[in-house]
Amino acid sequence: RVSLMSERLIMVTPDDVPTGSDSKVNGHLMSNILPPKSYLHRAFSAFIFRPSDGRLLLQKRADEKITFPSMWTNTCCSHPLWLDAEREEKGQMGVRRAVQRKLLHELGIPLETIKLDEMVYVTRIHYLAPSDGKWGEHEIDYVMFIVADVPLEPSPNE
Repeated sequence: RVSLMSERLIMVTPDDVPTGSDSKVNGHLMSNILPPKSYLHRAFSAFIFRPSDGRLLLQKRADEKITFPSMWTNTCCSHPLWLDAEREEKGQMGVRRAVQRKLLHELGIPLETIKLDEMVYVTRIHYLAPSDGKWGEHEIDYVMFIVADVPLEPSPNE
């Protein structure tokens, strides 16, 4: 978990223009999120629907998570990182790659199971939510829908 918190987020303006990078720790501290600093980073929320009946796959966050522990959430929510492949903006390609990476990490869904062009970009939302007073979220969140049957091997730490 410590190494994941040192990963570099894509910091953005309210118009989703990248301004640089910072650690996940700094990007999630309410002391940085609130004015005057107003840190804002890029994120995604992925929703996987089963094609046979349209049911949505939900995930319960691990007790160890610093933001919103033990809460039920969408299929997978996380961040594109300050990596060349995940900063590519054309066709939301960087976000799509981040979705693949995190679906593998959190739910054990193999990369080849969900192709980049099969993800449906729905919209972006500006999202601010305090978690426990110390930690919170302040994101430009890309909402991605996926319709697929997927094998699962969830990570208990996620």
